[in-house]
Amino acid sequence: MKSNIFKRLLKGLLLAFLVFCLLMVTPRIIGFVFPEKLPIGYHFETLSYLAVGVGLEKLADLEPEIPETIEEIKDVEYRNVNGKSLQMDFYRPKSAVKPLPLLLFIHGGGWRSGKRSDYLVYLVDFAKKGYMAATVSYRLKRDSIYPAAVEDVTSAVKWLFENGENYGYDPNRIALVGGSAGAHLALLAGYGWGNTALHGEAASAHRVKAVVDIYGPVDLTTEYAQSQSLATGFIGHSYEEKPELYREASPISYLKSSVPPTLILHGTSDNLVPVSQSDTLKSKLDKLGVPCEYYRIPLWPHTMDIAKRVNGFSQKKMEAFFEKYL
Repeated sequence: MKSNIFKRLLKGLLLAFLVFCLLMVTPRIIGFVFPEKLPIGYHFETLSYLAVGVGLEKLADLEPEIPETIEEIKDVEYRNVNGKSLQMDFYRPKSAVKPLPLLLFIHGGGWRSGKRSDYLVYLVDFAKKGYMAATVSYRLKRDSIYPAAVEDVTSAVKWLFENGENYGYDPNRIALVGGSAGAHLALLAGYGWGNTALHGEAASAHRVKAVVDIYGPVDLTTEYAQSQSLATGFIGHSYEEKPELYREASPISYLKSSVPPTLILHGTSDNLVPVSQSDTLKSKLDKLGVPCEYYRIPLWPHTMDIAKRVNGFSQKKMEAFFEKYL
């Protein structure tokens, strides 16, 4: 009797191990078959971590050394709110002799955490590729609720429009890049949140030329978004109390045919920001005739671009996108 139980247990463990191994090698198999060579993931976040732990998946170097060929300009104040200094950092190739296109990276963190150095891997890599790369701090939930963060990012973009000559970039060639909450802010700023009559600011003579949305929320009025503590904490009210704020804080509320070309990157196994958010954005942009490139990256969870394969894939798609639209 005990012998039979032991054999069944052993068979179960062996089967579980084989299933695990199959999941681990799936990215290699599928990535080889499909011509697009999408960096196929592991479906579950836990499996992604296990893949890293056993050496099947490498992490991107999120804190790279600043090479001698790159100039770093830190702590540039773009806004001061009640004594709180809001700052940017810049990274540019020292060899640059003409104004460069500028990429503004906006960190994520659920509007409650994160710092502008979080995207150092992107900043350094794109500076190496010949761009001026900038990163910005904004007020988090612990400082102020909506619309503080959006006001800060839109103010940063306005500041960038006005200071190109001082820092060696072309204010007519600016793209915004964000991940998660940072993508939400990038889309709002790029799609014209700060230029609406509601907020009382005249439209700038300059325009954001392109936006990159990496797994960002675009519609805060969905039932899922309404139930998320990150979203309600960001707005500062429940949907029942202030539904108009949820609409106002949703990038899809500002869609029109003149919004900038948009690149979307989203993992299909994202449990924090459902991929349906990006599906919706893509569908609406297509109907408006706005250029939109969308990569649904199979079986990857949120923050997928900390994985080296996904980060490399994302950079490749971003670089091609910028070459086309900047």
